[in-house]
Amino acid sequence: MRCAACARSAPAHTSAPRTIPGRVWRDPEIVTALTGWEFGAAFRRIRQITPLSQDDLAALTGLSQSYLSALESGNRRLTNAERIKGVLGRLGVPPHAAPTLVPGAVAHPAPAVPTEVLSEAVWESPVDVARRLNTTTASNTDPTTLLVLNEGISDVVERYETEGPYRLAGEVLKLRHYTDELLEGRQPPRQRETLFKLAAQASGLLGYMAVNAGREALAEAYCTEAEDLATHIGDRELIMWIHGTRSLNAYYAGRYDEAVARADAGVAIDPGHPQAIRLQVNGRARALGKLGDAAGAERAIAAAEDLSQRHQVPNGLTSCISFAPYAMARTLANAATAHVALCSPKWVLAYANQIDELVEHSDSAWSRALVRLDVATALITGDRPDIEQAMMLGRQVLRADGGAPIRSVVQRAGDLHRIAAPWQDVPAVREYGDALREWQAAPQARALVKSAKISRPTQQTEQMRRAADAAHHRPGSLPSQSSAQHH
Repeated sequence: MRCAACARSAPAHTSAPRTIPGRVWRDPEIVTALTGWEFGAAFRRIRQITPLSQDDLAALTGLSQSYLSALESGNRRLTNAERIKGVLGRLGVPPHAAPTLVPGAVAHPAPAVPTEVLSEAVWESPVDVARRLNTTTASNTDPTTLLVLNEGISDVVERYETEGPYRLAGEVLKLRHYTDELLEGRQPPRQRETLFKLAAQASGLLGYMAVNAGREALAEAYCTEAEDLATHIGDRELIMWIHGTRSLNAYYAGRYDEAVARADAGVAIDPGHPQAIRLQVNGRARALGKLGDAAGAERAIAAAEDLSQRHQVPNGLTSCISFAPYAMARTLANAATAHVALCSPKWVLAYANQIDELVEHSDSAWSRALVRLDVATALITGDRPDIEQAMMLGRQVLRADGGAPIRSVVQRAGDLHRIAAPWQDVPAVREYGDALREWQAAPQARALVKSAKISRPTQQTEQMRRAADAAHHRPGSLPSQSSAQHH
């Protein structure tokens, strides 16, 4: 036996049990640090309230003492999921204290600790408290940086319909990479949540741009990344927006059942949310129109219009890539597109007429192009086909200086020519065909044409072509010069 003096003079760590006391997992600072992936702060706090040294923690966690020291000082971060799971398992971290992004990190219950150890009070010095406070609130991201990143996202949204994905994707990639660099450092929880949202928005924008550029697989990868980031911070509105972009991707790939399912999943999150307007009319109505489900498409359009009346939606014609809810003009433009697929030319013209002035005076060359192509298709498939007017609208789209084309414009321009096939001997149709071939020969348009041919089923276009053919052979249905209002 040792005398009392020898026992008191012995180093504390030599008699300390190499286990984690159960009370540790009830300490609010430790729980907050672990669930926030601040493992260095958690290890430092464990040592402050227990007799354990860094060497003891190294033996328990399987990490080196030098690595633990770097974690505690903030010079290193533990980010590898598999490594984290192993460390938490060896420490016996209970479910309530384990990070939510590391599933299965629960291990066996913490072993019992002698009563005399639990009863010992471990006090800190005022310097320890001050040092911990400074470390906990330290950040590599100031408010100005977050503001600049947010303004960068907003600026891309505003410029998108005039500059397009080919010119802006590089800017968004830089924003996305910068958020990753910042997330490697330290931030208080609110700043970190803001960075996660900005990263999710940047990935979402890249996903939408990839859809417009005909990069289907890349679009899905970006959307998966964006949804995972948004889910981590519980941003339901952004998750709904991402479901809408995934629905759009499936739609342009010709997978209309999947497009409906993606939109349905988004609506299910919050059916009364303003983001459900886009999901109903752009996701459900258009895809159901392609599937020939007129009743379903009409219900989706009605739901979108009802939500637009219940909420204060933006005025004018919002950018197609905006995170804001759909404005009424964009809702009606999508309703017109749904009725194109349903071969309901009167409804197409009615919806287009309601938004004619807004579309014509907007900065969105793509919106003008898409509405004109929808109207041109309606003019061909109506009771009195107006071939001259339809082809004139088509040529306006091809001549317009709208920048680089996007997938939807390329597809609809090609569909218009196929639907006009019964009138191929009419000079206006031949002129449109010549102009279309020249327009499609441009490098970016050529790539999109190839993508459209690979992924788009022709059944719906053939149905419209047959409707046009029936109109062509209907008695008294000679091409009219003025059978519909000029658009």
